Amino acid sequence: MDGRRLRRRMRFRDNKRLLDAQKNEITEHHIYRRLARSIKNRHNSGILSRISDDELKHYNFWKSHTGQEIKPSKWKIWKYYLISRLFGLTFGVKLMENGEKKAQVNYDEIAKDLPEARKLETDEKEHENKLIGMINEEMLKYIGSIVLGLNDALVELTGALAGFTLALQNTTLVAITGLITGIAASLSMGTSEYLSSKSEDGEKEPFRAAIYTGGAYLITVIFLITPFLLLGNLFFALGITLLNAVIVIFVFTFYISVAKDLNFKRRFAEMVFISLGVASLTFIIGLLISLYFGVEV
Repeated sequence: MDGRRLRRRMRFRDNKRLLDAQKNEITEHHIYRRLARSIKNRHNSGILSRISDDELKHYNFWKSHTGQEIKPSKWKIWKYYLISRLFGLTFGVKLMENGEKKAQVNYDEIAKDLPEARKLETDEKEHENKLIGMINEEMLKYIGSIVLGLNDALVELTGALAGFTLALQNTTLVAITGLITGIAASLSMGTSEYLSSKSEDGEKEPFRAAIYTGGAYLITVIFLITPFLLLGNLFFALGITLLNAVIVIFVFTFYISVAKDLNFKRRFAEMVFISLGVASLTFIIGLLISLYFGVEV
């Protein structure tokens, strides 16, 4: 090794930014490799394997400057592997790539001493472009159907439960009425989605689209009415139900924003405003009906 290269290596040996970048690359190499081996789709597996190889090249690039072997983060490997297996490859990989975007900020500092780091930054951007065109998951194909079921359940049922709370004034009656309303609505939504998908010349299977829409609606219904089944205080149950609605909106909006590269804050605020706005309006309507008809259950 010539003296100049040796001096550079000594200079970079204790550079924390370089060591962090090196560890990040070897960790992602193992994540992509494990995912590539675990999925059945050959096309997706091949893309993941190539990206895994690229990450290993990046690791060796950093190693050539630090002169150190770095072990991967076992915690991160298991974390992103399990997330990808449980919530879908697209979500897991893009969640990891979003973290990688934050790591790219370090490249600006590293490039001051090591201009070659710019090339790695370009490669990382190409990774994301490959991933966007690579993944063909059923979940994403039917995401529109799931969104339809969730959104309708959140808007319609939060409003209905708020209205039932004052009109019926009994937690058991509110829960039963909400459940009957929700089941009927989920069947109606599923049927509508089936007919809609059948009339379209798209990739979605009508029956499967109906299952996703109706299923998403029904699951949301059960989650929203549960407080009325478990709690005796009517208004406390309604408050927990509204909190549950916000939780559902938060979780699913986060999922969609990551998987589809959408603006999380705007979509979350919009959906919360609509759902809670409708709930407030129907709560007032329920109060007026209760007062007008003198309903006391």
